[in-house]
Amino acid sequence: MAILSIKNLTYEADNTQILNGITLDIEKGDCISIVGQSGSGKSTFLKICSDLISITSGELYYDGKNYKEYNPLELRRKISYCVQLPHLFGDKVCENLEFPFKIRKKQMDKARVIALLKRFNLDESFLDKQVKSLSGGEKQRIALIRNFIFEPDIILLDEATAALDKENAKVIEEYVKELNHKGITVLWITHSKEQSEGIFNKRITIDEGKIGSVEVIK
Repeated sequence: MAILSIKNLTYEADNTQILNGITLDIEKGDCISIVGQSGSGKSTFLKICSDLISITSGELYYDGKNYKEYNPLELRRKISYCVQLPHLFGDKVCENLEFPFKIRKKQMDKARVIALLKRFNLDESFLDKQVKSLSGGEKQRIALIRNFIFEPDIILLDEATAALDKENAKVIEEYVKELNHKGITVLWITHSKEQSEGIFNKRITIDEGKIGSVEVIK
């Protein structure tokens, strides 16, 4: 059974149809790259999958159950969306990395946080850094760590390495590959042909709001 099932999805905004009749099944453990021209609806599609915006018509199912039957907070913990332009709040990095624990009413696991910082070529000192002092690439990695602290069932990544150099992009790719090997389903928007052929088993092309093709890569 598909972990994520989309049936005849449409989405309109400002009298413009952005997504038109998308029907798609995502199997548990898939690692899928999503490609297409800018403005084709890729980011909108991920936002809908993460329950951040409401559809115009159609149905979405997670684990065989309609999205409407879920508490939105529960659904967003199961389906984690990493936005293209990372948003860090507060003054310090630590506020962002404490947040996933706070919303679950848990004490911060500092060892887990430090381990992820090190894995992403950062260190413990970043916990006390001012958010405004970070580079774009550092913000992107902190935002990813915030999403990865508690591992979801599905990870949605929107150009998640766009602000990173090749070395740090590779670190993220390897980490996501490990998560996928543990059974976590991945959908990743990328404009990099090399990346889209790297760690993925399928590639979906979205063209003018429709599914253009679904290719099995390996």
